[in-house]
Amino acid sequence: MASRLERKKKKGFNIKFVLLLVGIFTLILLVGMQFHINTRDVSALLQPLPQSTIVYDRNGDIASKFSSNQVEGVNENEIADVMKLAIVAVEDQRFYEHDGFDLIGTLRAALKNVKERNVVQGGSTITQQLVKNVFLTNEKTFKRKSDEFFLAKKVEQEYTKSEILSLYLNQIYFGEGAWGIKKAAQVYFGKEPIDLSIAEAATLAGLVKAPSALSPIKNKDGAIERRNVVLQLMHNQGFISDSQFEEAKNEKLEIEERKIDEYRGKYASYIDHIVTEAMNLYGLTENELLSGGYHIYTEMDQSVQQTLENLYSEVSNFPVTPDGNVPESAGILLHAETAGVLGLVGGRDYQFRHLNRATSIKRQPGSIVKPLFVYTPALENGYEPHHMLNDTPININGYSPQNHTRSYQGEVSMYNAVIHSYNIPAVSLLHEMGIKYGIDAASRFNIPITDDDHHLSSLALGGFSKGVAPIHMAEAYTTFANKGVKTNAHAISKIVDRNGKTVATFEGEKKQIISEEVSQKMTFMLKGAVEEGGGRNASIVGREVAGKTGSTQVNFDGVPNAIQDQWFVGYTPEVVGAFWIGFDRTDESHYVPVVAGAGNTAATLFSKTISLGLQDLPSTSFSLGSYLKAPPVKKVDNNKKEQKKQKKTPPGQKKKEEKKKNKKNKKGKKKDD
Repeated sequence: MASRLERKKKKGFNIKFVLLLVGIFTLILLVGMQFHINTRDVSALLQPLPQSTIVYDRNGDIASKFSSNQVEGVNENEIADVMKLAIVAVEDQRFYEHDGFDLIGTLRAALKNVKERNVVQGGSTITQQLVKNVFLTNEKTFKRKSDEFFLAKKVEQEYTKSEILSLYLNQIYFGEGAWGIKKAAQVYFGKEPIDLSIAEAATLAGLVKAPSALSPIKNKDGAIERRNVVLQLMHNQGFISDSQFEEAKNEKLEIEERKIDEYRGKYASYIDHIVTEAMNLYGLTENELLSGGYHIYTEMDQSVQQTLENLYSEVSNFPVTPDGNVPESAGILLHAETAGVLGLVGGRDYQFRHLNRATSIKRQPGSIVKPLFVYTPALENGYEPHHMLNDTPININGYSPQNHTRSYQGEVSMYNAVIHSYNIPAVSLLHEMGIKYGIDAASRFNIPITDDDHHLSSLALGGFSKGVAPIHMAEAYTTFANKGVKTNAHAISKIVDRNGKTVATFEGEKKQIISEEVSQKMTFMLKGAVEEGGGRNASIVGREVAGKTGSTQVNFDGVPNAIQDQWFVGYTPEVVGAFWIGFDRTDESHYVPVVAGAGNTAATLFSKTISLGLQDLPSTSFSLGSYLKAPPVKKVDNNKKEQKKQKKTPPGQKKKEEKKKNKKNKKGKKKDD
């Protein structure tokens, strides 16, 4: 008997000891769990939801949207309450009762799955699904489930139920490319999440289980059946009344199918440029721009931009090499007075954040620099369009340029030298004046040259060591179109953040870099280049156009004078455009072919862009002022009779005569001595 009592006491002690150990272990576990929960960081959920940056054109209309994230979030007060209730009814019926982990729900789901011998119901709460989507992977390991448990607990401690639901709805996939409730509401019903009806909310909530299979666009009957299941669950849980249930169940499913935001990613070349401009001029980061929900107001003319996009999508607008290769190209149009970027395209098949050839390439400009570096300084130094210039073979310290025609006129007026783009007169004239005038002009016109370009072939003929982009040339030529006043080319007029605060405004400086008279004389000659010279392809019926062609050449075996870069820069009284055609890498199979009778393709692109993109723009004439009274310029000027008719002696000739005179005087003095 005594031994039996002792055994009972010993057994009781063992049970108590085990229970004590279990209690201590449980306490330690609970304390450890709480500590673990408290140390988890869920602040990522507090960060502002990624929002698309919206781009507006010059009239204030939406032109494009861009974002780095496939999800575009909305705040909790921008989602209809019925949407939140619908997702709770179908995804987590005890959502308002649990604290992130639902033991009852998990056991219920497990029993149902055992009964059905299949996984027919998940046990994860909405909170667990949220933390899995944001913080974790899909791997099925104990550690991942443990992290999910603790993170869910932490989220429940720091966020309200409404916030958790909103965050969850912003993260999930609803099919048809729609990530998040905002895009889902737009794609299926063409409205914002706040405007969803009970039936529409139930339809969207029903998609979460199988977004593709239950898509109302592809499977309308299946979507209706699933919607009604959700409505029944909402009714059972008291979220909607009897009348609301019946009304919603009988509501016709009207799908207003819409692409995932028609503006998203539109006009990639232009958007690429404004991202770069906002970074360079206003100090914003690329990440801020791609996810910060900014409102960027630009100088874009959507008609011009769309015209460029259309032209560049047609291969027939570009010359094709004998090997069937199509060159690349880039073009840009600026407002003549403000230098605002009306439109630009960075390549024939441009992809966002790739090489934007309209703004970032460095290519030799060829003859399009002659008006800037040679003839503008000449006009400023007293030369006139009717003055005669040398056009005979020259050799300047071993440098012997040639005309592209391989012929020489003896002497030629500046006007004809410009319109026919003769090389000898340009080189001779700059040499006569001094290359310092070309260097100074490059600085004033903001053309990027290096010390290696401080010689005649670069400054007179555009053989740069590095090169320029279309935007540089277009900006420079606005000076001629704008009466000698230059403004920096820009796409952005202002930037407003997601809270409505203006964070940047363009405040470009207008500067008179040449006189109005010089700009008029230059326009007079460049107008002739389009009407009589090599720029005929740029002519536009009913409009006055001035401009200059340019090209650089390379020689390959069997392909002499292959074109490496083809250019046209031109303007009307209202707009200025620059177009480039070439290959990123030039070789025997990749060069711009010369098509007989086709002329300059870059000039054709200029003409088509303005003709199609600015049809409604009233036609005006260049204001040439008093220069219209200038001495007439003869088309044929290589004979002595015409030379005698020119009344005024060119400044360069005056200098030569003065030098000769001085030499004679000096010699005479020596003799006298």
